[in-house]
Amino acid sequence: MGVIGLDHVQLAMPRGAEERARAFYAGVLGLTEAPKPEADRGGCWFVGGAARIHLGVEDDFAPAKKAHPALLVEDLKVFVRKLEVAGVGFKPGRPLAGYKRGDIADPFGNRIELMQRLG
Repeated sequence: MGVIGLDHVQLAMPRGAEERARAFYAGVLGLTEAPKPEADRGGCWFVGGAARIHLGVEDDFAPAKKAHPALLVEDLKVFVRKLEVAGVGFKPGRPLAGYKRGDIADPFGNRIELMQRLG
């Protein structure tokens, strides 16, 4: 018996920023907002394929600059063009065998890595 998978990743966001989160995670990244079991606590949950991201409110918010989720995309080049149209900057990542990759930041400054499997 051991770890069998990853259920979700949680990132922090400032209080009252749910609309900005929805505009980015649903509007730009194309994830679907999922219902939260406790709506009174703030934040948002999003799903796309097997990726599940929970954004939780943090009163003393500071963006995650190093820790990050790595989201798989089908075609990184096409996805980056979509991001550019939305005004989201993309920084190509260091080479990693079997992947094309790079980083973006959400509207709160949290790092998100985008990866495309090769071959």
